[in-house]
Amino acid sequence: MKILFLNPPFMKMFSRSQRSPAVTKSGTLYYPMWLSYAAALAEKQGHDIDLIDAPADGHDLNYVKERIKNYAPSLIVVDTSTPSIYNDVKICDEIKETFPEVFLLLVGTHVSALPEESLKISRSVDAIAVGEYDYTVKEIAEALVEKKDIGSVKGICYWNAEKIVQTEKRPLMENLDEIPFVSSVYKRFLKMENYFNPNALHPMVTITTSRGCPFQCIFCVYPQTMMGHRMRLRSVKNVVDEIEYIVDSFPGVKAIFFEDDTLTANKKRCMEISEEMLRRNIKISWTANARADLDYDTMKIMKKAGCRCMCVGFESGNQQLLDNIKKKVSIEKMEQFINDAKRAGIFVHGCFMVGHPGETKETMKQTLELAKRLKPDTVQFYPIMVYPGTEAYNWYKERNLITTSDFSKWLTPDGLHNTVIKTEKLSSDELVRFCDYARRDFYLRPGYLLYKLAQTMTSPAEMKRNFKSAKTFIKYLVMGSDISDK
Repeated sequence: MKILFLNPPFMKMFSRSQRSPAVTKSGTLYYPMWLSYAAALAEKQGHDIDLIDAPADGHDLNYVKERIKNYAPSLIVVDTSTPSIYNDVKICDEIKETFPEVFLLLVGTHVSALPEESLKISRSVDAIAVGEYDYTVKEIAEALVEKKDIGSVKGICYWNAEKIVQTEKRPLMENLDEIPFVSSVYKRFLKMENYFNPNALHPMVTITTSRGCPFQCIFCVYPQTMMGHRMRLRSVKNVVDEIEYIVDSFPGVKAIFFEDDTLTANKKRCMEISEEMLRRNIKISWTANARADLDYDTMKIMKKAGCRCMCVGFESGNQQLLDNIKKKVSIEKMEQFINDAKRAGIFVHGCFMVGHPGETKETMKQTLELAKRLKPDTVQFYPIMVYPGTEAYNWYKERNLITTSDFSKWLTPDGLHNTVIKTEKLSSDELVRFCDYARRDFYLRPGYLLYKLAQTMTSPAEMKRNFKSAKTFIKYLVMGSDISDK
């Protein structure tokens, strides 16, 4: 069967697969990673695949329709997200009107959290995949080929005449080595140069070595809607084999980004991957998501193996707020972590959020003071973004602290994150204005500017990354966020 995997047209540079889908102020664009993993497995099962990343390539609906006409797929797997759900279903309407025989499967975090509600938006969508969908795609394809009822497929929600049916929950995938290298799909269908993350050298390739996160942070969307809290691991050999494949197959690649929820959750395995890279003498820079509880000895091996940067969610400078969001890390541990990272020679990108349960003006100030005290290489300050299926979303909704029920309002007109929550003591506007102030206060300090100037002048690789990130970020740093539509 021919299967088309579609990241549908929306705003240019819109990332559906990032944890908070949006157009970013730093020019970040994520690979359509989960869509590509499912495509890799479908091809392994004998299906013919095609993949379109419309936001990355700037393709519109007419281009997509022409590609569908020429390719003639029987099944189209359509990625979606909370802020783009209405747009994405409308794209399905347009496709169904032109190609009524094609089967449309909607996938992603939003529809996993709200399958029935999403299905009711339009009858153009034939089914929704709930949770991990790699094997769901495989089984739907088999049912369509054999002309069987799809009701036997686990992990879907679909229309059966006038009734919505949700099938048995799909078990999580156990053997992640069964999926071919996602980078092999990137190689054939995507342009590496399109994708950018300011925390990695450019150009980069993004992969994951695991699924699931053992931690219980109330806001994190993937563990709560798709991948679960039980961490499942690719073998060290499989991971490092793919790293070698990337180095050999992507001319000009400068970095790998490990997009695991928390690569460092299993410190022993993190060291094993690093040691295997060293044993094979693989030379490439890499970045990973980490927690602020990693020890120096592990960092030292990671650095030796090429780790350049860790992305770390510090979130708040107030311990009670950290406890409220179930972060399970202390401020003292954060301070030890940042000192160890600097000693190991690894950059840190610090993520800070405001608007947590219990947030006040004073706790927001404590968060900014923590950021300035830690002095990471780069930072981000955002009001917390809440998505259906998360504990955070339920907490704010139950207290009438979500300001709109229109999911399209999760974005500003320009596609940036829009603040849709308030707290008992702070309005949405106050949260946004504080984040604008915090960015300026952090980045415009004379000491920080001198540090970045020296970094840019002494490292060609860092110069390229800094300039690419600064092209869009400086505008928002100076002008602040557009809050006119809030």
